[in-house]
Amino acid sequence: VQLQASGGGLVQPGGSLRLFCTVSGFTMAYLAMGWFRQAPGKEREGVSCMTSTDGTTYYKDFVKGRFTISRDNANNTMYLQMNSLKPEDTAVYYCARGGAWSSGSYYPGEYDYWGQGTQVTVSS
Repeated sequence: VQLQASGGGLVQPGGSLRLFCTVSGFTMAYLAMGWFRQAPGKEREGVSCMTSTDGTTYYKDFVKGRFTISRDNANNTMYLQMNSLKPEDTAVYYCARGGAWSSGSYYPGEYDYWGQGTQVTVSS
């Protein structure tokens, strides 16, 4: 099982980035997936997740309306479209594999495999 996050970079406030999570070794369609982030000196926090059963999406309030999670099961890729980025969005972003859940979860301990992280820096 492998997850690889990519797409991070340096962007100005108000800009956009699209993160990618490419997975292998399992069928993504059957499992919930999530995006987390960790800023320097802070704990890892959930950002968004998506269930496997009906593709319901969940967003933390601080990204709601700005970020969009999606997945392409045929290509085993998950995305996080990030718009209207703010300096406080600066962090390492991780994708993670959940379970066959009918609802979302932001508890890192419930995810069993993680990507290596991709750095997102929002700065002028």
